[in-house]
Formats: sequence, structure tokens, C-alpha cells
Amino acid sequence: MRKTIKRASVVYVFILMILAGVGILISQFVTKGSSWATNKANAHIYSSGTVVNAGRILDRNGVVLAESKNDKRVFASGEVLRKSVLHLVGDTSGFISTGAHNLYRSQLSGYNLIDGIYRLKTSGKGSDVVLNIDSEANRIAYNAFGNYKGTIIVCNYKTAEVLCSISKPAYDVNNVPRDLQTNPNYEGVFLDKAVSGQYTPGSIMKLITAACAIENMPDVYDRTFTCDGEYKTTDGTVICNGVHGEITFGQALNQSCNCAFAQLTVELGANKLRATAEAMGFNKKLKAKEIPLTMSRFNPSTISNAELGWAGIGQSTTLINPSHFLSIIMAIANGGKGYAPDRILTMGTYGRLVPRKIDVMVNMNPETASALKSMMRSNVVDKYGDYKYPGLELCAKTGTAEIDGKTSTSVFAGFSQRSDLPLAVICFVEEAGWGSGVASSVSNTVLQYFANNYDF
Repeated sequence: MRKTIKRASVVYVFILMILAGVGILISQFVTKGSSWATNKANAHIYSSGTVVNAGRILDRNGVVLAESKNDKRVFASGEVLRKSVLHLVGDTSGFISTGAHNLYRSQLSGYNLIDGIYRLKTSGKGSDVVLNIDSEANRIAYNAFGNYKGTIIVCNYKTAEVLCSISKPAYDVNNVPRDLQTNPNYEGVFLDKAVSGQYTPGSIMKLITAACAIENMPDVYDRTFTCDGEYKTTDGTVICNGVHGEITFGQALNQSCNCAFAQLTVELGANKLRATAEAMGFNKKLKAKEIPLTMSRFNPSTISNAELGWAGIGQSTTLINPSHFLSIIMAIANGGKGYAPDRILTMGTYGRLVPRKIDVMVNMNPETASALKSMMRSNVVDKYGDYKYPGLELCAKTGTAEIDGKTSTSVFAGFSQRSDLPLAVICFVEEAGWGSGVASSVSNTVLQYFANNYDF
């Protein structure tokens, strides 16, 4: 009897081990099946490591940006258009890791748990991925940059849809330069700066400092500041971009006065500034839907008042990610809710379109958002000139990010307060000088396209 019990116990253990193994196999199949099916060794999808068969990638208006024909990947017509959507569509070898070809390869293959990639094998067609962008807006933005490098993103701040996004430098996938990986003009070409870039922000960082002052200095609106061209601290000097005399808090943002904001920064202190910045997503790993963003960094000095002052005006070691900061701009526009920019309109399997939910990336005190909105509107009306942005009812902040040994980066961030044009924009134009120049012009050009062609 005892032998029978022992034998039965061994059998039970053996059965449990088999069941456990089956459970692990099923779990691995569910979680990793799509990765196995879309591995580069799969000849139904890849040839020599490049995608040849997959679903179409389209823009929001149905323009085909990439599709498969006769076991070959075919891209949109027009060299400038192909360059302008390069980082969104991605290359067929996967060097651009945040492009649709790499990021959504499971969806493009038509993979599902029941049939795998059967549809792709039988018909040569996977499932479509539809991007939120208007490819014509991308083409216009790319041309507006001229020979400059950088990035621009335009987003519907009510729906989180990314309507335009480019990154330069770029190249034509139909005519890949032989020196692509050796020519310094193509440095960083596989990096989508909109999501993977980091920039010194310059004066758009004053919006964060202003938010900290609004929330921590009850008398800030009653304060006046004296600017004589420089602000001297106990251990150094912050240089201003002009001599503004006696100005109020609002006028300080209008004039982008380094002296006033350096003084505010030093009075607030590093800890309060860091707390405000981190509440808005700095020093955190963030994601714009499936895309991990390079971290925005703000670590103001606790040792040097001069370095602290420079950090508060967007210099020193401060770095921002464009998509993250755009979410902060959306929070101001939305009265406190800053959404995660979303590149995808629809995607699915077997033609079934899957709706996308909206993710909140940045939360801001509604009263702070309202105050910043008014100040940004005043920037345009009282400083930049509303006539430069006809019909947009723009709220904005420019920035001039100084880079050692290089011409400054031109920066522009803002949004239209028109209810029928809920668009936010951020633009970085490298080595282009003042933010009120090229970045402002590029942003206006793209926003005017939407104003003239869309009714949101």
C-alpha cells in the first residue's frame, strides 16, 4: 500500500511539472508570441534583415506612406515627403527604433494569438497602422526648416493627437546616402529628436520658474524688479539680454528678463524649484503611449547661487525633452491636464481598428495654468506682436538656448486659444539664433496651414 502511495505521489508530481511547463509555455506564447512571429529570421516578413511584407502605414487623410508590393516595401512619392515622415514611419532595417516599422511590427504583420501571421503568409498583407499626422503639414514643416536641423511637434491639446512631427537631419529611404553613417552632417540621423532628443531649453524654462513663483510667492504680482543688464549673486553674475529697468512679474516674462527670473530663482531656492519641475515630470521616466521619452533633467545647484540663477532661466545643466515639454504646454492650454502626445490614430489586427485612450502625462494646478495662459497671451500681444501670427490668438514663449561653442538654438513653444483650433506647438531649430526668429517663423507657418485647412 505504501509503495502504491509513493508511486502515485511521483506520478502526481510528474503531472504537476507537466502542467507547470505547459502553463509557462502558454504564458510565454501569449507575452512573446508576436516577437517570435516578427523576428527578423521570418522570411515572410523580412529579406536580408529588412521588411518586405507588412501592412500599410498611412497618414490621417489616407495618404500611403509605406506599403508592400511584390515582396518589396514601397514608400510615398516625393523626396521631401519621405524625408519629412522618416522618423515616424521608420526604416525597414530597424535602425530608427521609434519608427512605426519597428515599434508596431506586430500590428503591421497582422499577428494575432489564434492565427499568428497566417493572413500575411497567404495574402502578403498585414494590418494597417494609421498615423495621426497630416503628411502635408510634415512636408511644409520640413521645408520651413530650410538647411537647419531640429524638431517641431504640433499636437491637438484636446485629443492628444500628434498632427505634425519632424526630426532633422533626415534622409531619403529611396536613395540612402553611402556616407550616411560617416558624414557628420547626418550625425544623429537615426534619432527622432521629438521623442528621444534633449535640448537646453533657454527661456521657455521660465514658465516653470514662473509656476513655482505663482505657487510659492503670494505677493509675486505686486513685486517689481530692477534690471540694469546683470544680476549679481554672492558668487557670480547672471547676464540679461537687455536693460529693462523697473518691471513687474508679467512684464518680466514679456521681456524674458534674465535678471528678474534669476532673482526669483535664488529667492525660491533649489528645493522648491525642483519640486515644481518634478511635479510636472522632470527627472522622471515618461512614455508617450508606447514610446519611452528621453528624460527631462532639472537639477539646480544648491551650492552656487549664480548656477542656480542660470538654471532657473533655462541654462546651466537643464535639459528638456520636446514631447514632455509639449505636454506641459498642453497642460497650460487645457487648464491643468497635459496629455501624452499620441502618434497613432488607429491600429489593429485583421483590419479591426482599436480606439486609443488618452493618457495624462502632466498635471498642473488649474489656477497656475490659467495664470500662465494669461501671461503667455500677453507675451504675444504686448511683446512679440499679434500681427505676426494672424488669426491664431496665440499664447507663446520664445527661448534662445545658448550652447558653448555654437550659435544659439532657436526655441518656440505655444498654443492657439481658439476653441476651433486647439493646437499646441514646440519647435527647436539648432544654431538658428533668437527664438523670436526661425523657430517662431517655422511654428507660425505650420499652424497657419492647419488654420486654413482644418475645422477642429
